Amino acid sequence: MNRILSVVFLSAAFACITYQSQAQGCVALRGTGTPSCLLSQPDETEARSDKWILNMGGRYFKSYKHFKGSDEQKERTENHTEVINHQTAIDFSLTRLLNKHWSVMIDVPLLINSRSSLYEHGLINGVNNYNQRHSMHSYGLGDIRVAAYRWLLDPEKHKRGNVQLGVGIKFATGDYDYKDYWYNVGPNGTKELRTVDQSIQLGDGGTGFTVELNAYQSIAKHFGLYANAYYLINPREQNGTRTYRETLTPALANEAICSVPDQYMARGGVNFMSRGFTGAIGARLEGLPVNDLIGGSGDFRRPGYVISLEPSASYSFKKSSLFVGVPVALRRVRTQSVTDKARSTPANKVNGDAAFADYVVTVGYSFRL
Repeated sequence: MNRILSVVFLSAAFACITYQSQAQGCVALRGTGTPSCLLSQPDETEARSDKWILNMGGRYFKSYKHFKGSDEQKERTENHTEVINHQTAIDFSLTRLLNKHWSVMIDVPLLINSRSSLYEHGLINGVNNYNQRHSMHSYGLGDIRVAAYRWLLDPEKHKRGNVQLGVGIKFATGDYDYKDYWYNVGPNGTKELRTVDQSIQLGDGGTGFTVELNAYQSIAKHFGLYANAYYLINPREQNGTRTYRETLTPALANEAICSVPDQYMARGGVNFMSRGFTGAIGARLEGLPVNDLIGGSGDFRRPGYVISLEPSASYSFKKSSLFVGVPVALRRVRTQSVTDKARSTPANKVNGDAAFADYVVTVGYSFRL
């Protein structure tokens, strides 16, 4: 049972890594620290000498399919006017197992992003006068997070099922005013150094607070259930970073500054365990809300959510484990933002668009120290 629990929690931990950077495209969910669903072998914690767990994870996706609401804007790809984001996150987290109930974790994400578009490089009054596609890039440290976790039930008495609660703080360590060149926007079509799009900024500029809930339940010899939920509370309304959207059209004047939105994730499913191998299949919901729990929700954000089918597999060795997962998008929705609603009339519903990926590839490695 202890080995099974180890694999169950490792699988959950690395699946949670997929929440690290910018979700699935322009709906910007960036590095907030790995939700620590990884407390392995809780009933052995005090007896073991290796009470440190080092996790290393990677995530990659390409977003390019545009949605308004749940409607895909297929003409964007057909006309080659889509925005294409390539985004990679490399995540390092270190967890200290304090005793059978408590653990603490620090997470450090590194982000590598590129964004290719037409509309940001020469668009004047809704027309791209140069018809040139260019790319912008960002890379560096994301937002660091620290968190503490506790098993709510006594692990010695509840080996077949338990619930873990976590609370943490996300620090604004990632650059939220990262700059690269916009082409054909200066005098006589020259390039200018401007802030990159919100979706590839390295941080959101807010100090946030995280709440997590992780649970497992064994239902048979080789089968179990898992569930994880995560919410980031960002009280700050906007971070002062200019979007330049007001230069594209005067109608976007209320989207000139970046918002600092909340984020959320929930997932659950069933896994099969045999020796060191675990295979899992489940559903995953992640997104960015229209309205924050605390603070204002104005300025520019792309709210929306993704529902995915999430297959994953892991293999546990004596002191280390490997993980791979590929969440595949089933439903992608770009919801109306606060500014979208303010611009809407009974005769004209305004709904901005966002680009999403078809799938995300995540890999991970864990080692006990």
